[in-house]
Amino acid sequence: MTQQLPRVPSTEPELTGVRNFRDVGGLPTSDGGRVRYGRLFRSGHLAHATEADAAFLATLGLHTVFDFRNAADVRLEGPDVDLPGVRNVSIPLSDPAAGAEFWRMIREGDLPLLRSILADGKGARRMADSYREMVVERTGEHSGLLHSLADDSTPALMHCAAGKDRAGLSIAVTLLAVGVEREAIEEDYLKSNDPHRRYRVRRRDSSPAALSPEVMELLSPLFDARIEYLRTAFDAMDQAWGGVEGYLTRGLGLSPATRERLRERLVATG
Repeated sequence: MTQQLPRVPSTEPELTGVRNFRDVGGLPTSDGGRVRYGRLFRSGHLAHATEADAAFLATLGLHTVFDFRNAADVRLEGPDVDLPGVRNVSIPLSDPAAGAEFWRMIREGDLPLLRSILADGKGARRMADSYREMVVERTGEHSGLLHSLADDSTPALMHCAAGKDRAGLSIAVTLLAVGVEREAIEEDYLKSNDPHRRYRVRRRDSSPAALSPEVMELLSPLFDARIEYLRTAFDAMDQAWGGVEGYLTRGLGLSPATRERLRERLVATG
């Protein structure tokens, strides 16, 4: 028998060292259900979690933390804090070598360099392209994620570095698989722009010149959750597989039985 969980929102804490944390419970599905509270969480990385943050996370009853960062991210930020009894699964969603030099330039580059790599829409195009690539080239990773969730991995927390791109797309894929409408997925995705959730931009030089309005404007496409990025991912599903159903069945290899198990774990009906 499916466990009936409370259908009330869990309290969203003001975590000190973890950005962009939230429970995605409550989102509506196309058949009248809602994502269960306390089943699926998302956040930025857990490397800087304080003792109080870790104590709160320990109350969630997590089974698995899915970390979508790559080796370069972990070297930069550090490993996640240890949460006793919680399984940690690493699913890198970007090549550790790809982009390492680019992100070094973001942290250290002067204004002329930043203009050369980000101005005139280049930053936004890079981000949109990364979403397209994650859909088209990372089907194995997303398939493994959803099969794991269907089998034994909930309650689960998904995170990357900022909790908006790799985690945002993986949450979106999961929600699509259980029937959440795109409009609701987009609304949740855009919450990553809330001031208290946003990733803190770090530059090696913290002088006013290094964080000038022009520099921050150039960097904004990289640190914003922009709806066109997520819609680029949806468009890639349409173009490569003829829509979401084709992506889920042919792209990710999800059987009707697997999707039903996912729904039993993540969706409350009635």
